[in-house]
Amino acid sequence: MATSYPESRVTLDIEGESIVVLREAVSISFYMGGAHEDLALPLCRALERYRRAIKPHSLEWYVDRHGDWSPLAEESDAFLNGEVMHPATGRIEASEKPDSVTGIRFKYRGRGLPQEPFFQLTPHGTFAVEFWLPIEFLEHPGPEWVRALTLELGRELPFHSGYVGLSFDAWGWAESTTPVMKEKGFRHPGLLLPGLETLAMELGTRIWSPAWLTFLGPPVLNELGGADGLRSRLHSPSTQVESLSPDRALVSLGPVPEAGDLEAGDTLPAYRELARVLEPWLYTHKGSWGDLTEAEVRQWERRFL
Repeated sequence: MATSYPESRVTLDIEGESIVVLREAVSISFYMGGAHEDLALPLCRALERYRRAIKPHSLEWYVDRHGDWSPLAEESDAFLNGEVMHPATGRIEASEKPDSVTGIRFKYRGRGLPQEPFFQLTPHGTFAVEFWLPIEFLEHPGPEWVRALTLELGRELPFHSGYVGLSFDAWGWAESTTPVMKEKGFRHPGLLLPGLETLAMELGTRIWSPAWLTFLGPPVLNELGGADGLRSRLHSPSTQVESLSPDRALVSLGPVPEAGDLEAGDTLPAYRELARVLEPWLYTHKGSWGDLTEAEVRQWERRFL
């Protein structure tokens, strides 16, 4: 790789077994609006593409209707597709392991059926989907492969926005993981915080945070003047704007994701430039986020401004 990444792995010994509760990973997330009927088939195709790409890894466990981890049977293809097509709860999660985090995980948060209560309770709610890759995939098959996979996933989905970058893969904010996420997250601005559940309820069509790969769709891209209008505002030599359709584009901030390091003066200028361009549309979270206070959340949100 052309760059190095901060280590954030936390391992616990539980009854003699080594359990990884926090690790470095690459998160690929998309936020979408519209009707579930328009999303279900594209999401099934994207999930199938992801599952083919991660082999020989696989999704072996899922969270059942009772909130417990259960093994996926041999008919896992039909089961997961059925969950996506008819989401009774609007929550789907599958992983390689039920205890240790491995960087192989799929998460969906959206609207169960019927959808009307969701719209009433969460006016800014959106469909949210997340595909995870181990950090080792940036070494092999490599960042170009990760980018190509991400493009394939994005072309399937009717997104308002999407983000691909270095992130913390963790089961949650806990006594063992929170100090590391705080320390690394504030020192390395290129690291994304976990929070799909929060964003699914609140993001809407706003923009979350600049990332290595940032997907932009309607209405923000249209208000920026399309891909050409956005391209004219970005001048960093490492930045590329690729038109995917008349109202969707991908912004790439360099050939590989970067973590940055504020203590070493590495502030990620290309990320900062994109943040300034997108500032009028950036999402501002109200309240705490995991174990971050509202003041800490605001500090993280404005790390590029």
